[in-house]
Amino acid sequence: MGDRWRVEVDRGVCIGSGMCVNTAPSAFRLDSARQSHPVVSAVDADEDVLAAAEGCPVEAIAIALRDSGEAVFPPEE
Repeated sequence: MGDRWRVEVDRGVCIGSGMCVNTAPSAFRLDSARQSHPVVSAVDADEDVLAAAEGCPVEAIAIALRDSGEAVFPPEE
């Protein structure tokens, strides 16, 4: 069984660029205020979700391992 991730969007940072929706349309949506949010909070590890987080222009997306809370993105320094 693969890793499960917890995906969060910091809505105080999100600028609604929509890049996450374009990169991972099954994982992110923009609401009526053009703020991003994950479709579900826990997902199977997915390269598109990771690419969306990496491509966010304001780094508003955080991904962690669901069970341990260990950061996937941004990586802990």
